[in-house]
Amino acid sequence: MDFFSKLKEKFTKPKYDELEQETGYVELENDGEASKSKVLVRPFMLEDFDDVKPVLDSLREGYTIALVNIRPLKDKDLVELKRAINKLKKTADAIEGEIAGFGDDFLVVTPSFASIYRSKHMTNVQAEEAPQE
Repeated sequence: MDFFSKLKEKFTKPKYDELEQETGYVELENDGEASKSKVLVRPFMLEDFDDVKPVLDSLREGYTIALVNIRPLKDKDLVELKRAINKLKKTADAIEGEIAGFGDDFLVVTPSFASIYRSKHMTNVQAEEAPQE
């Protein structure tokens, strides 16, 4: 019986009191803080100008790379699309992030810690999606 109790002691975790006496502190699990430090790639869809607010809020938190589908708003209202893109561009500049077109129907907006690879064949979002008047 003594053999089994020693074996059990070796394979079970020490209790908090024992752990505290050995190390001087108790390690607790983190309640959600680790998820804030992870990067989140999040898709969004712009159907109206008001749909830009959740994108802006996520970008301001600083941990989100936004993939924005602009096709529904592009088909619906080009003036509103231009307003939405300008709003996204200003926010990207404010958070020292980047914005770029990804195909004809998507925008990628990144926070300051991420950058967008740009080849010679890529065009500026402003020139492609929202021409200056």
